[in-house]
Amino acid sequence: MNALVPLPVLLPLCATGLSLAFGTRLGRFQRFISVAVLTAVTALSVILMVAADRHGPLSVHLGDFAPPLGITLVADRLSGLMLTVSSAVTLCVLVYSLSQGMTDRDKETPLAVFHPAYLILVAGVSCTFLAGDLVNLYVGFEIMLVASFVLLTLGGTGPRMRAGSTYVIISLFSSMLFLTAIAMTYAAAGTANFAQFAVRLAELPIGVQTLIQALLLTVFAIKAAVFPLAAWLPDSYPTAPAPVTAVFAGLLTKVGVYCMLRTETLLFPGNRLGDLLMAIALASMVIGILGAVAQTDLKRLLSFTLISHIGYMVFGIGLATREAYGGAIVYVAHHITVQTTLFLVAGLIERRGGTTELTRLGGMARAAPMLAALFFVPAMNLAGIPPLSGFIGKLGLMRAGVADGGGWAWVLVAGSAATSLLTLYVVAKVWNLAFWRAAPPGQAATGTVLESGDDSDDDTDAGPDGMFGTGDEGIRTTPPPAGQASAATLHGRAVITTSRLPHPMVAATAATIAIGLAFTVFADPLTAYTDRTAAELLQRAPYVQEVLGR
Repeated sequence: MNALVPLPVLLPLCATGLSLAFGTRLGRFQRFISVAVLTAVTALSVILMVAADRHGPLSVHLGDFAPPLGITLVADRLSGLMLTVSSAVTLCVLVYSLSQGMTDRDKETPLAVFHPAYLILVAGVSCTFLAGDLVNLYVGFEIMLVASFVLLTLGGTGPRMRAGSTYVIISLFSSMLFLTAIAMTYAAAGTANFAQFAVRLAELPIGVQTLIQALLLTVFAIKAAVFPLAAWLPDSYPTAPAPVTAVFAGLLTKVGVYCMLRTETLLFPGNRLGDLLMAIALASMVIGILGAVAQTDLKRLLSFTLISHIGYMVFGIGLATREAYGGAIVYVAHHITVQTTLFLVAGLIERRGGTTELTRLGGMARAAPMLAALFFVPAMNLAGIPPLSGFIGKLGLMRAGVADGGGWAWVLVAGSAATSLLTLYVVAKVWNLAFWRAAPPGQAATGTVLESGDDSDDDTDAGPDGMFGTGDEGIRTTPPPAGQASAATLHGRAVITTSRLPHPMVAATAATIAIGLAFTVFADPLTAYTDRTAAELLQRAPYVQEVLGR
């Protein structure tokens, strides 16, 4: 069984080579490779999760070199769950993106670039979840950085290039901090292996321990978009293609949360910086959701709710109890699916209504009832309406806060409740503006071509409403010739609004909703699993013994 551990990383990398070799000459085979590999990775992830739950952590020393010389990959309950949820979500997003490209019939869409970059991204995510040492974790981050920059700038439009540049600068800065932390760790303990460092940690001075912990937390907080290190996210994610934004928002920020969970439990037990983490969690919740309240663009609104709800996960990490860790893990799994779903729905709204600007939307509940349902379910889940999985995760965290009884814990419980109510207000605002009210005058008609790839931010021509500076100056209201649809989200040039949404895109979105609902239906097995995961994280011994053979 241990031999299966490297496969979630190796399979996407090997498939990347095949995808590059075939390119667009055999487009169908390229798509088949991507779907087949991600399906296999999902199946492997489930097998690893079940095996880790039944038999304990699994490990592989690549090249048969023992730590600290070799590369160690470890699959335990936490990494198994994260692999399973992330691979299932990335598979759904891939189907969505493939349907989008085929529906738009855009032969210029850079699928020869998209498929390899997407597979590399999946390999990088798997590498971070399985990494058994800081160096390999850094490598996983860099793999994700390279792939994410390509995906973020698909189409080469001005807004995407600017957003991608910001993303790369922030990522390179965090990489520099990460390298500094790795160097300090190796200088202090003589190893970068998690298990060895956990054993040698007690020999280090408290000041050195705290400094390394603070550096690693800063790196992972940037990756997770924790306030005040999240200013880059609302300007970077909304400009990307819809499926790319979905997988970034739903998954990549949770990689940072996973790393915080892993290092805080395995390397730095004792909750030395717990009060700081809870203060940061409260700030992320409140400021993030207030930012969402102020937005009128759906993608930016969802980006701010993402920042806000990261605070719930940091809340559980800051409490550092078994119940808190269990609640945080449930919330991570829930949020991956629900946030991904909402960004996929945002892409469908843009395709149906011609924009994600809420002031220019309306009447969709009547015009597109299926789309309304696809939005309503994950929106209520995000708000934490019982009995959905969002409620289960929040309830577990708030119960852990009450059980802790500390001052910060009670403040976070109150902050969590207030943030949940404001989240309900935010999604209700989206529902009222985009779905419930009548369509506003000047809403884009079906068949409208929405130019979205111009580099210019200046309004040089009046829009269909006859006004300058309203944000619709790039809209041409003349219906395009039949059969000449252009892909907006992948190529970056234009969107054509349609009255009938592509069935595979709807099915892929519905599949992510089904995953989120499965967390509700199987809430008891899920919470039991996360409770065992939390206990294993706090014990540390099973992980250390598996890696070091003690």
